[in-house]
Amino acid sequence: MMTRRGFLLRGASAFTLGATSLAGWTFVLEPGFLLDVTRYAFTPPKWPAGLQLKIAVIADVHACDPWMPAARIRRICQLANELQPDVTVLLGDYYAGTDIGADMVHPDEWGEAFSELRAPHGVFGVLGNHDLWHGPLPKMAGDDGETVTRTLRHASVRVLDNQAARLVKDGVGFWMVGLADQMATRIARGRYIGRDDLDGALDRVTDDGPAILLAHEPFIFPRVPERVSLTLCGHTHGGQVHIPFVGNPLLRKRLPPEHVYGHVNENGRHMIVSAGLGVSIVPARFMKPPEIVLVTLGAPALA
Repeated sequence: MMTRRGFLLRGASAFTLGATSLAGWTFVLEPGFLLDVTRYAFTPPKWPAGLQLKIAVIADVHACDPWMPAARIRRICQLANELQPDVTVLLGDYYAGTDIGADMVHPDEWGEAFSELRAPHGVFGVLGNHDLWHGPLPKMAGDDGETVTRTLRHASVRVLDNQAARLVKDGVGFWMVGLADQMATRIARGRYIGRDDLDGALDRVTDDGPAILLAHEPFIFPRVPERVSLTLCGHTHGGQVHIPFVGNPLLRKRLPPEHVYGHVNENGRHMIVSAGLGVSIVPARFMKPPEIVLVTLGAPALA
């Protein structure tokens, strides 16, 4: 028969083992080693017949050791290439989002990793809030995104800052539109001034070809017109830490829950929010592993 003391000791041992395993999963395994490929396939309204477009989406890398070193970013880029996209897009926040236990990854290092990316119709990117707020780690001084922009361009990534680029596949024209960051400057807790100019960016679309909007944050989506076939966003990390029956304690309440992650379809207006790759605020992920997204437009919906 087990004594009360023996029962308590076994219980304490089991609790310690469980807590250690949970911490290892949350702070080491899930953020540092797991990687999903999340696939979406559908046809937006008024999409041109015969045009099938595959887009690989990389968001929120937050380069830092040990969670997202340059070697891991390089492997992620190689995996994105293996998906054989027509276009690859980068949705911002290349700089680290936390300095808790994090070491710097120099922009030249992660930029060289991004130079691995290959797509027949190009690689396009926008900047995120962390790229403008600070340097490679949150306590480092920033330079208004100049280093990030220069690094991306050196890696053959075309940065779209309230700009649009017209592309052609199978004789059909389409547009990639990039929005400048919506939280570019912090003026007070929870208050920001953005550089986004949605109307100006869309004014650069000069024909009726379908448009894909790249926007780091999903806050813009209620203002996006039906003219845009798909809005691609990051920023939220899908909540990053998801606690059953509690939700996402790290996520501020600026977004409706349905805009935090995944495929949103509001009256034919489509948005996909990626869970991204890195970590921010705290170096943890739970039940929301890093992901690359592959979107196929002009294809039957996935079951």
